[in-house]
Amino acid sequence: MAHRESETEAERNEYMYRQTVTIEELDGRGAARGEYKEVRDITFSPEHERSEETVGRAAYSLKYLKLTDEDFRDIRDIQPMVLSEDRLWNYETRFRGEERMDDVDCWVLQVRPRQILQGQRLFDGLVWVDKKNYDIVRMEGQAVPQILTTKTENLFPRFTTIRKPVDGKHWFPTYTYADDTLPFRSGPQRIRLRIAYSNYRRFGAESIFKPQ
Repeated sequence: MAHRESETEAERNEYMYRQTVTIEELDGRGAARGEYKEVRDITFSPEHERSEETVGRAAYSLKYLKLTDEDFRDIRDIQPMVLSEDRLWNYETRFRGEERMDDVDCWVLQVRPRQILQGQRLFDGLVWVDKKNYDIVRMEGQAVPQILTTKTENLFPRFTTIRKPVDGKHWFPTYTYADDTLPFRSGPQRIRLRIAYSNYRRFGAESIFKPQ
């Protein structure tokens, strides 16, 4: 699986795509009372260096939530994470069974950090792996660690990331969502997160690949 993930990451680095992030804070009745929304075009240089360009201006009307550097790191690196060979050493994996997910026969693996060093952001959850081609088709879990000190609370929701075959051979992230209540000391806060990855387009290609 990790070898296949390395192939997928190398292929995805040949594409540009659009990432639309929406974060809502909800009141006790489930109505949105504040929102953050941004759209970015993601590209990679020939040396596979990532570049981001904001499309328009981000909308920010959150009243109680404060977005941190860790939140943006998770949006970039954890929610769409590719569990490649160079990342696998950070994790221990356990077989949890078999399940048909998104019309694909899958193995279910539990993925947990072996240890978390200072400043690291890692994934803790489940992945569904296509039995035939070893592609990850879905991830459910959480970015860790939660960050709690006597003065600050930096809590992170559980999320699901769905992948779809984009180029007919590799499964890329297409949608992430979370709807979770974070237990702040000041009181619980429900949060809703949506990330759409769209307009995958290979460098130099005229066509735009849409998820199947």
